[in-house]
Amino acid sequence: MVSTLTMLVLAGVLPDFRLQSASGDSATVIGVTAAAGAGAFGLLSALVWPLLVRAFLLVPALVLGLLVFFLNGSLLWLALSLVPYGSGSTDPTMAVVVAAAMSAASSATNAFLAVRDDRAYRRRLARIAVRRQRREGRHEPPTTPGTVFLQLDGLGYEVLREALEAPEGGEPLMPAVAALYGRTHRLTRWRTDWSSQTGASQLGILHGSNEDVPAFRWYEKESGEVIVSNRPTSAAELQRRAMERTGDKGLLAQDGASRGNLFTGGARQVALVLSVAARRGKETRSRAGYFAYFSDPANATRTAVSFAAEVVREMVQSTRALLRRERPRVGRGGLYPFIRAFATVVERDVVVAAVLGDMLSCRTAVYADLVGYDEVAHHSGPRGRDTRQVLRRLDRSVQLIAKVAARAPRPYRLVLLSDHGQSFGETFEEAYGLSLEELVRAGSGLQVPRRAGRTASGSEARASARAALRRPEERGQEVPRMPDRDRGPVVLASGNLGLISFPDVPGRLSRERIEELRPALLPTLTEHQGIGFVLVRSDRHGPVVLGAGGCEHRLLTGEVVGPRDPLAPFGPGAAQAVARTAQFPHTPDIMVNSACDPATGAVHAFEEQVGSHGGLGGEQSHAFLLSPLELSAPVEPGEELVGAEAIHRVLRRWLTESAEPHLVPGPSPLAARGPERKQPLSATP
Repeated sequence: MVSTLTMLVLAGVLPDFRLQSASGDSATVIGVTAAAGAGAFGLLSALVWPLLVRAFLLVPALVLGLLVFFLNGSLLWLALSLVPYGSGSTDPTMAVVVAAAMSAASSATNAFLAVRDDRAYRRRLARIAVRRQRREGRHEPPTTPGTVFLQLDGLGYEVLREALEAPEGGEPLMPAVAALYGRTHRLTRWRTDWSSQTGASQLGILHGSNEDVPAFRWYEKESGEVIVSNRPTSAAELQRRAMERTGDKGLLAQDGASRGNLFTGGARQVALVLSVAARRGKETRSRAGYFAYFSDPANATRTAVSFAAEVVREMVQSTRALLRRERPRVGRGGLYPFIRAFATVVERDVVVAAVLGDMLSCRTAVYADLVGYDEVAHHSGPRGRDTRQVLRRLDRSVQLIAKVAARAPRPYRLVLLSDHGQSFGETFEEAYGLSLEELVRAGSGLQVPRRAGRTASGSEARASARAALRRPEERGQEVPRMPDRDRGPVVLASGNLGLISFPDVPGRLSRERIEELRPALLPTLTEHQGIGFVLVRSDRHGPVVLGAGGCEHRLLTGEVVGPRDPLAPFGPGAAQAVARTAQFPHTPDIMVNSACDPATGAVHAFEEQVGSHGGLGGEQSHAFLLSPLELSAPVEPGEELVGAEAIHRVLRRWLTESAEPHLVPGPSPLAARGPERKQPLSATP
């Protein structure tokens, strides 16, 4: 009925779409023609559409999203030509518009009816689940709980606590997550490794080892290559190394699914996973994830409209920030509005749809990453007005997943977590008028070009968009191209962490050798007010952290030379985090961490980011874990979770508990708080 009415309305307002002959027909004939056309279109959509989507799943995801409109229009054009009654007709271009409008109206009606009748909604989910179980040869859903790990990329512990706090007379910024925390979940803070970024954190969480991952990107002398965590070939290599190191496929190897991640975690069911994006094969293509999304043509219509709206929203917000002269600020032009729209709309929709399909298929473990907040916070700041809007939309995604989990054929436990936080601050170049590369070249006695090459900003969303388009990788962009006679050190950036390597000298240079080759370089770096500390390796003392005024922290012995410890402003655990990274085989010759304001936690990113992460300082090292009370506590009271590998061990333990529910210990009295004994948000973690 709704499709018929939609077709009648469109025939009245669109000049190239008609339901009557040129000589005119009666209202009855027009109505019957519309009903017959709508019926034929619905029948073709039900029978032919799934086959078309499966046939086109090998094309890139974004191309498939565009093809949806043309395929849907073709079905409508065919439906009108098959109607034996009346004179309905349209040109192919207008058929695309009419089909999109009809699909959207039909989808909205289905959603409205499902909301109004909860029993009908449950029956529909049950039917879908039963069909999938029969296809997989299973007749009864498992009785043990499945687990959904939902990563809210870049959302720090402190920002989350603020989002859960209800203002006086209002509701929290994230009411769905706040409801979980208040009733069924506990909130735990965990501290990242020195490399506080998705590549290191997610590799450790999914594969149990992030050994030898010093930063988001780094230069390897033996191969002359730059490893970049969000480059598909690099992600595949990092995953291979981790699996070789642990001898294990990963967290999701047993009936798991990986959605929107850098790595598979051993899962065979993948969608928008970068480590397999460069490969083609039956076991690596994202068929299941994309089919769950594109099997309803209205999804593409809704996503396209939301995508366009998000692009316009970013342009308006960027212009408003420019007119208000908001500081700090980075460039938000070029492709960024489209990258933001991809992260906050397309990737979110595909990942959420894939997770819903996984729960209906009774997968044992699902790990999904929603990257929208992290992408927007890089350009607008962790607490900007723009990022608050993204958090509200992420909260609705969490609410949808939680509702479907409650109605899925098997019980599910929902675990929310983040991989790192973000620290606010103006960029190093904006604050001091020169980039880190320019400072290094000046300290090395080399010519400083008028515009030194910049390190591209690290963005999981940008890499995912390229993978979805199946475009070739951007290679060689991270290493500045200089004349051979003027070839200097390779300078890379990972948020407020800088990496300096001398490619012409094999092996890792010692402090003594650096002082011999570039006597002014280390003093130039350590005495600059924008630099917090510098890590080098000494032939005499091993790894040494250098600070201003000749201060040193010798990591092997813990001895501090000079009036102050250069690591003191970076909080407890800084020495352990730096010492661990100092032992990695591919740690560069020099590692530089920007200064941190002890009062505000502000840092200076060496990339074009006002919200950054990758090193030490501020809130970037404080991630969160929101877990069900029915699972064992992540750590004993008074202890702290440190490092992504520790998170992997906790998640492994929880999967074991879910597989054998009789072994699950009851929550401790300190952790088991119901709504009437909710932990105050002002309390310590």
